[in-house]
Amino acid sequence: MGALAWKVLGTGSAVLAASLAQKGLEATWRMATGTPPPTIPEDPDTDWGEAVAWAVASGVVIGVARLLATRRAANYYRRSTGALPKALVRRA
Repeated sequence: MGALAWKVLGTGSAVLAASLAQKGLEATWRMATGTPPPTIPEDPDTDWGEAVAWAVASGVVIGVARLLATRRAANYYRRSTGALPKALVRRA
């Protein structure tokens, strides 16, 4: 596996995780509020509280999902190749 393989694996897992997290978050929002999440939180007609709550929730949930997926992909890469991808190696 090389740099290209890591880019595909790392990016692919992060994108898939973000998509699944988005779907789960939207369903959770509907259950909790009884309304769909704001489609355009930046719209001045969207309630401030709702816009901020959606921004915070989606940022945290999607960010954590991407982090977890990328870390799992990195562990898989390390098990497959014996080393972390160069993009994740700490510089001394």
